[in-house]
Amino acid sequence: MHQLPHVLAVAILVLSMVTSVLAGPFEDALAAYNRQDYARAVQLLRPIAESGNVRAQFLLGFMYEGGMGVPEDDTEAAKWYRRAADTGDDYAQYHMGVMHRDGQGVPRDLVRAYMWLDLAAMRGHQGAAMDRDRLAGSMSAAQIAEAQELARKWK
Repeated sequence: MHQLPHVLAVAILVLSMVTSVLAGPFEDALAAYNRQDYARAVQLLRPIAESGNVRAQFLLGFMYEGGMGVPEDDTEAAKWYRRAADTGDDYAQYHMGVMHRDGQGVPRDLVRAYMWLDLAAMRGHQGAAMDRDRLAGSMSAAQIAEAQELARKWK
């Protein structure tokens, strides 16, 4: 189950926050994205994401998830979200939680889903806290404890 309306709102929020403070190649990629020239945006984003830019990684994941400028590919989306999530990006961590919860681009794993959602919630992502708490209703106490331990040990 894709949650693109919610994801789109998040992406627009993120883009509006970063557009004002960035200049250069990432700004050019955002401009292409905003004018819906998605193929150009992907072309500009890929090298920036590969060099480690977290916002570019997140946006590239978002574009693969939605099939914007590239064929829809949840596995590729998860790859880019994971790179950003590993740096502590709460939006990417939220998306990794949702993807693990739904088995979207990654194996369905409620423990990992809870872990990623918990990490995002600890960084202030409100949607993650709500989804984590909802997910807990379908997990055993042992699964929740395992997920919380993974979150505590995460980097």
